[in-house]
Amino acid sequence: MLNKNSKIYVAGHHGLVGSAIWNNLKQRGYENLVGRTHKELDLTDQLAVRRFFDEERPDAVVLAAAFVGGIMANSLYRADFIMQNMKMQCNVISEAYAHGVQKLLFLGSTCIYPKNAPQPMKEDCLLTSPLEYTNEEYAIAKIAGLKMCESYNLQYGTNYIAVMPTNLYGPNDNFHLENSHVMPAMMRKVYLAKLIHDGDWQAIRRDLDIRPVEGFTGSSQCDDILDVLAKYGIYDNKVVLWGTGTPLREFLWSEDMADASVHVLLNVDFADIIGIEKYSSVHYGASTDGSVDRNHSAGRGGAIPSLGEIRNCHINVGTGKELTIRQLSELVVKAVGFEGTVEFDATKPDGTMRKLIDVSKLHSLGWTHRVEIEEGVRRLFAWYQESLNTK
Repeated sequence: MLNKNSKIYVAGHHGLVGSAIWNNLKQRGYENLVGRTHKELDLTDQLAVRRFFDEERPDAVVLAAAFVGGIMANSLYRADFIMQNMKMQCNVISEAYAHGVQKLLFLGSTCIYPKNAPQPMKEDCLLTSPLEYTNEEYAIAKIAGLKMCESYNLQYGTNYIAVMPTNLYGPNDNFHLENSHVMPAMMRKVYLAKLIHDGDWQAIRRDLDIRPVEGFTGSSQCDDILDVLAKYGIYDNKVVLWGTGTPLREFLWSEDMADASVHVLLNVDFADIIGIEKYSSVHYGASTDGSVDRNHSAGRGGAIPSLGEIRNCHINVGTGKELTIRQLSELVVKAVGFEGTVEFDATKPDGTMRKLIDVSKLHSLGWTHRVEIEEGVRRLFAWYQESLNTK
């Protein structure tokens, strides 16, 4: 059981979700937090990860670090998406076990589900049909991660929980046009198109100084800046977005995701998901003193005859609500105060047409989202503007 003095390692503590989880833990009074930047600790380096665990000996781990991006990045860097993520999670999970970590929370993504999964997607639809091709490598890596958690629990009696968030957005989001997700990319495009129309070159240069595009910064020539922005569909009072605008997407405010993650970390055990009485007595054979032999497994491979097959123990995290990409663009336009036009390029891929998740398991475990999409879009743009003035 974790307490306020427990040492908690948050991997990816500067990222979108990791930073929100860090802040949420702090707000709850958990001060003994450990974080390392990528420069300080390369999670793909097995020996470095082992040394870190040797030195820090955390009681709990939140694995929020990942190699992420949108459709374009997933298409360009397929090998990186599967290899980098597999290395990170293999290293962290294996060292967590080797060092006796009490609790581990693994963050995945709802892209793990089949392209044509029944909607809304329940946890049980995992691996029932083919994945969406454009993010197949990332999805396979995340499926492997949740299966690692599940398998360590079944073989060794660990307490590793996997949560699968829907599309996330919020403070510390990635607004770099080359590899960001749909909402921050859309928001920045609309904002820059407005600035071009307004002739506000001071603001444009400030934006590119903080987040260069293909190496072009605020000190680049105006024509060069306009040319590179045009490659991303950003023009004078006009924005061109990929696809038809018809795909439906679900979005979750990152601070809501953090609150759900911390709720699960502190209050939900693997035994709660599959049934503690049957699990501990059948799988481990509880001793006379009630302890559990972590090295004994009566049912290797995830199948215990008296319990049936144990699978799909991960937890969907989302709102259970959706809107089209076109509707999202309208919310972004309103938040930015953009009076130009938004066009959709139907020759570009849409990705999966619908990705709504079933969140009934999450609700049954005692958590429900708070921030609705309209409020969240306004908050995200406010944060983006603030980031341009504080960096």
